[in-house]
Amino acid sequence: MAWNEPGNGQRDPWGKHRPAGGKPGLEDLLRQWRNRLGRLGGGPGGLFTIVLAFALVWVVYSSYTIVDARQAGVVLRFGKYARTLPPGFHLKLPGPIETVTKVGTTEIRSVSDKVRMLTSDENIISVDFNVQYQVSDARKYLFSLSGPPEDTLRQAAEAAVRTVVGANVMDNILTSQTGAQQAAAAPATASTAVVPSAEASVMATSAAAAAAAQTRDTLQQQTREILQATLDEYDAGLVVTDVSFQNVAPPQEVKDAFDDVNAAREDKQGTENNARAYASQVVPVARGDAARIAAEAQGYAAQRVATATGDADRFNLILKEYKAAPDVTRRRLWLETIEDVMSNNPKVLDGSGGRNMIYLPLDRATGKDVPGVGAVMQSAGNDGLAGKEKQP
Repeated sequence: MAWNEPGNGQRDPWGKHRPAGGKPGLEDLLRQWRNRLGRLGGGPGGLFTIVLAFALVWVVYSSYTIVDARQAGVVLRFGKYARTLPPGFHLKLPGPIETVTKVGTTEIRSVSDKVRMLTSDENIISVDFNVQYQVSDARKYLFSLSGPPEDTLRQAAEAAVRTVVGANVMDNILTSQTGAQQAAAAPATASTAVVPSAEASVMATSAAAAAAAQTRDTLQQQTREILQATLDEYDAGLVVTDVSFQNVAPPQEVKDAFDDVNAAREDKQGTENNARAYASQVVPVARGDAARIAAEAQGYAAQRVATATGDADRFNLILKEYKAAPDVTRRRLWLETIEDVMSNNPKVLDGSGGRNMIYLPLDRATGKDVPGVGAVMQSAGNDGLAGKEKQP
């Protein structure tokens, strides 16, 4: 019969008799465990053997450590600094003799805060700043500061920001913030000989925004240098990688007034940009017109000089011929003059021998139509023809 089958001789798994329906007591359980440990250890010393085995396992397990490539291990011997372990596998004394604290040295950490502070012109401004840093010395990071390193860094960063902001006027700080936003939004344009007004305005805005962004970078660089110098004095084991001003604005209570001031400043800047654009467009055109007029004047001067020189040479040639044959030359000049005059003027020929009335063609002489003259001339012409026909 199986031990767990019902029957007269009920037996438990340990080979002991117990009353039906009864539960083992605490004393029975302790006795059972003692007996088992005694059999495992081979006698009363079995418990010591087990403890010794556990101790050996603990010694072996706690006698080495593995430091990740992004970490540095700080070894403490009885709570006192012993050495710093580089990345890799290392042996050490078992705990609690030596303990290892691993610190990430390549991780980029950051702290942010928002503070109100006074500028040099005694205005209140609200600044949101962010500081990014790394651990440069794990030992100094753990033991050089009395409190949490993040709190110390935040306080030192606030002091550095106050130092930089307090040395500048509010307009410079606010302009650097708005100028940086414009620099990110303004497109880059290429310069040409005659710049259109829109492109000139964009280029002027980009130049102003770039100058404001440079001012902002200068303020952030100064803050980073002051903060790093403070941390070095504290021997904090931290290196600052970047300091940025997330938002720079006046307090909410006076924000509307400052928005009006900024709007007026932007209007002024826009007017100046439009004036520069107009100047960039008009000045090159005026210079081109001046160059064209000067070239035309030089051409006219050369033409007049050449004409005068030719006339003088022609007169000298005529004078030479006149001295050689005065009568012939005089007759030839008179004929040429008459030919020139008559070729450029309208002429009326009378073939009637003075017997008909001739009307001068005034419309042809003046180049304009004179009312009634054409009809009279036509009639006169017909009469003249008729007179000619009546002649013998």
